[in-house]
Amino acid sequence: MPKWLKNAVFYEIYPQSFYDTNGDGIGDFTGIIEKLDYIRDLGCNALWINPCFDSPFKDAGYDVRDYKKVAPRYGTNSDLYRLFEEAHKKGIHVLLDLVPGHTSEEHPWFKESQKAECNEYTNRYVWTDHPFAPIKGYPYIGGECERAGVYLLNFFKCQPALNYGFLNCEEKWQLPPDHPDCIATREAMKDVMRFWLDHGCDGFRVDMAASLVKNDDEVKSGTCALWRNIREMLDEEYPEAAMVSEWGDPVKALNSAGFHMDFYLNRPGNGYNTLMRDYETGEDNSFFKKDGRGDITRFLEEYLPDYTATKEHGYYCMLTCNHDTLRPKYNLDDEELKLAYAFLFTMPGVPYLYYGDEIGMRYQKLPTKEGGYHRTGSRTPMQWSAEINAGFSTGSADALYLPVDPTADAPNVAAQEMDENSLLNTVKALLKLRREEEDLQADAGFEVIYAESKRLPFVYRRGDILIALNPSAETTTAAVEAGSRSVRFSIGKGKAENGTITLEPQSFLVLK
Repeated sequence: MPKWLKNAVFYEIYPQSFYDTNGDGIGDFTGIIEKLDYIRDLGCNALWINPCFDSPFKDAGYDVRDYKKVAPRYGTNSDLYRLFEEAHKKGIHVLLDLVPGHTSEEHPWFKESQKAECNEYTNRYVWTDHPFAPIKGYPYIGGECERAGVYLLNFFKCQPALNYGFLNCEEKWQLPPDHPDCIATREAMKDVMRFWLDHGCDGFRVDMAASLVKNDDEVKSGTCALWRNIREMLDEEYPEAAMVSEWGDPVKALNSAGFHMDFYLNRPGNGYNTLMRDYETGEDNSFFKKDGRGDITRFLEEYLPDYTATKEHGYYCMLTCNHDTLRPKYNLDDEELKLAYAFLFTMPGVPYLYYGDEIGMRYQKLPTKEGGYHRTGSRTPMQWSAEINAGFSTGSADALYLPVDPTADAPNVAAQEMDENSLLNTVKALLKLRREEEDLQADAGFEVIYAESKRLPFVYRRGDILIALNPSAETTTAAVEAGSRSVRFSIGKGKAENGTITLEPQSFLVLK
């Protein structure tokens, strides 16, 4: 386990939308470098940068055309190497987004694989052996290529699936994971990883990590074995390199596949969803909605078994949002967000903060851009100031990657830095608290002290620190003995005395 993860706090950057330094309307590596002090002062000491490799951008960079070349819109490889170097000088680690399951249809591997003549890349992707043979249970494309077969897709039409094999082969064209050509695909991905690690990258967020081996069994034994092999390489050659999986199943990702971290992903009706996004049915019952009638036990019933089963193997990670999820400001106001973040940043695991969530950027309803569809509205430019284009770019508004929030009260960094009660300054205070208190960091113990269905407050312990939370509009109490602990941090008002914790509306209390 990389030692630096213990007190890491990640900041996710969608590079197109973070900061534009050349006026072309698209964010760039130089922009990230210029904002490293902001990120450090915010309290984040690690970055996750969404895909920045060469791409036709039919899926915002998740359609990779060249794994070893950065997209010119962001700069050059040398600019990215300099970003690694400058980040390290400030104590900031950097993860890149690895897309191992598929490439762009424009990738040189695919151009060779689609040829009729056999070559080194013939089996780099999944093909049938007949131009009219479907791929049972999977999307596919036919009639587009020279060779007599159809090819399997992972996502969009432009993203042919790389071939890591089929655990259960049902057709003669399906290869097992230990076939030399499937092993060659795995080794090619290791080569990509080594390339960036050797140039200063600190690890990878892995896209669609559970999807590599096809016809896998319920426990994903084929895919898990593949990732264990990659973890062995990292442990031997790059022991401080970290991997976080887009899996959302920590028992598989951490215990079986060997990832250091796994995301608690938002899915309708799951535990994480009940915290901030429980509005799919039309009635918002999110736990952090002050009048939402939320219930923390809905979260705990799912979270606790997974946390207990995996805490010795890796970190199950909370996130405020990501590039695929509606921003939490969609349904929560700033006071509700303060409490939601207070919870996320004091839980076990390694927290991830999506750019702009620290100021409460809004979800924008926008037409699709580069395959974003409904996700596009969470990918708008960072709002730095009240200046032109919210301080994101000096270019014309028409040239912007996406439009900035047009409302008169659009939140921005400059204004919130001047307001001691702002969401931004609350986030800074929370991350400072986490940094200073070892009992609030990734691997400190976690125990539920008071959690009753449809009742508040929620009280939990991290190490020897007691935390009490009341997101509702009513004063709440719980019979909890705080001992000799005193208030270390608070949002709103609360107290602990005579064996009772009392929290006024929308309050959060840290007792040490």
